Amino acid sequence: MNTVYLDNAATTPIDPEVIEVMSASMSKNYGNPSSTHQVGRKAKSAVETARKNIAKHFNVTASEIVFTAGGTEADNLILHNAVLNLGVKRIITSKIEHHAVLHTCKYLAATYNVVLEYVNVNDFGAVDLEHLESLLSSSEAKTLVSLMFVNNEIGTVLNVSEVCKLCKQYAAFFHSDTVQAITHYPIDLQKTPIDFMVASAHKFHGPKGVGFAYFKKGFGILPMLHGGDQERGARSSTENVHAILGMEKAIEIAINNLEGDKKKLESLKEYFISELKKVSKEIQFNGYLLDSDKSSYAILNVRFPVKNNMLLFSLDMAGIAVSGGSACQSGSNKGSHVLDEILKGEEADKTSVRFSFSKFNTLKEIDITINKIKELL
Repeated sequence: MNTVYLDNAATTPIDPEVIEVMSASMSKNYGNPSSTHQVGRKAKSAVETARKNIAKHFNVTASEIVFTAGGTEADNLILHNAVLNLGVKRIITSKIEHHAVLHTCKYLAATYNVVLEYVNVNDFGAVDLEHLESLLSSSEAKTLVSLMFVNNEIGTVLNVSEVCKLCKQYAAFFHSDTVQAITHYPIDLQKTPIDFMVASAHKFHGPKGVGFAYFKKGFGILPMLHGGDQERGARSSTENVHAILGMEKAIEIAINNLEGDKKKLESLKEYFISELKKVSKEIQFNGYLLDSDKSSYAILNVRFPVKNNMLLFSLDMAGIAVSGGSACQSGSNKGSHVLDEILKGEEADKTSVRFSFSKFNTLKEIDITINKIKELL
């Protein structure tokens, strides 16, 4: 049985070119970047070259990039620094953020007496900008706004430019979890002045276990991990050289092919929607649909007209890999905190499934999925 993989918001298959780069590094580039001999210096040079090349894609300097084990660590590093290093006394976020942000914010609020406030979102998961401005104007406390660029469950896209303007107007820091946005949307940090953002390589056909945090120049970084002075003292731990080089290659490939991949994924999503509507007129969608300014072209969250607790399992048994929400929560019985926030009454009880696409998906795979859904409904 061939697998149809439509859970790319959880993780993506590694690009063959990335595997080649990593394999070559594993066989030839085995030195510790902190070692002073030539083998170590070779590894250090490779890491720093990767840092410079990654920084160029976002129009920042290499010194503003800190390599981490992924997006969750990067979010934690940024949020902890905001409170413990930058003196933030208030955090404004939303209730539909990834748990890497939500749980960390709750921890910081409970541990360091940080005021935690939530901005309203509408039924599509879009942030209420008027409410955000009202919150920002209500206090002179040093504030951090933490809002994700693209929601990982429903694909709703934040109006980043407007949030940047409001944060600048009210002298607030702005952190955005950009895990689902990097390589899907062009990000020039000189034009879009986000103060802190994050990346996780496995979301764009790179390896798992590596990512980075971006800290705008001028902000000192207090490490969470101690025991060495790697990453200019920002993160102790020997750099994952092979994974970093793989991430560099994955970003290069994705950004160089961004427009072509975007058109393909938009076409797949549009076709999937049209075929789903043929299956049942009662099928609905969570979040926005085909407006790429408001909705990710890589994510589609479908609300079926029935409650079917076995739907995900049945699709899995048919070789179709999808998700009921965030992959981080798929093993629990808690359901989706995002859907709980935007859906009410009977709609919240219906079964919702997240389908997410990559450049490796095909129309044939969409047809296979549609046919199986017809059977199950």
